[in-house]
Amino acid sequence: MRPMPVWYHETYTEGIDRSARFPRDRYRLLRKRLNHLEGTGLIQILNSEPIDKATLLVAHDRDYVERFLSGSLESGEIRRIGLEPWTDAFVPRTMRIVGGAVEALTHVTRYGGIAGNMAGGTHHSHRSFGSGYCVFNDLAICALLARDKHGYERIAVLDLDVHQGDGTATILRDEKSIITISVHGEKNFPFKKAVSDYDFPLPNGTGDEGYLGAVKESLAIVEAFSPDILLFQAGVDALEFDALGNLEVSKNGMKIRNDLVFSFLDRRTPCIFFMGGGYSDPIKHTIDAFNDLFEAAAESNASYCNS
Repeated sequence: MRPMPVWYHETYTEGIDRSARFPRDRYRLLRKRLNHLEGTGLIQILNSEPIDKATLLVAHDRDYVERFLSGSLESGEIRRIGLEPWTDAFVPRTMRIVGGAVEALTHVTRYGGIAGNMAGGTHHSHRSFGSGYCVFNDLAICALLARDKHGYERIAVLDLDVHQGDGTATILRDEKSIITISVHGEKNFPFKKAVSDYDFPLPNGTGDEGYLGAVKESLAIVEAFSPDILLFQAGVDALEFDALGNLEVSKNGMKIRNDLVFSFLDRRTPCIFFMGGGYSDPIKHTIDAFNDLFEAAAESNASYCNS
């Protein structure tokens, strides 16, 4: 059995200042929690390496990339991203997060199956600016690399985070070989929505039945499109305990969501999953939900490799 690879680096946590509003400890806590899966041989946790500037330019304007890397973004641009105050490790943190996603893409291209990054899903980043805790858009970068470097002809981006994948939608808007699907809260951030290829806006308090119904509809679209690879933004912020969610999906509902997506992959479609959002208070509920996600992915990957 080949273990499912997951990319991680301690700077995922340490690259965010302790005083930032973002719950930075979720990465460290999840890494510790996943020791049990690593011990069974179901997953292998690997150190992510920083991405290079040229790869960022696949999906982002050169001026924005260079100003971020040189530390010369304007104060308003920094506030829009929302992870201030930035530390000296913030730039390398950002580069390693995108690097982990690209390494996961390379792995599934070579071996098939499922691979994940223990961060990322930075779907609010647009071509020329960052937003909503997102600097560069790892989903868009991987989708374009999948087509232009690895030769995939049909790429699907399935975004089940509670917040719409607005940056992904705008960057990939005119890419005919790539479809974007977003299931999200209609009254949640971003308050000015973009237009994905398929949007499923849900009202506050939707709950399990409505949320899972939209997930099933989105997977029917994926099935009809018949992608060569699936990029899955697997945020758990639709969870009922989430401070930024409002969709009121139960822990069991989130587990059913994961099973629906990974069961689809029994058809031997390679998949990268990105961690996405999760902001419960206490953070334990988010860690529990992410643990369920990684466990479901690892078990599905084991079934794939043994089939």
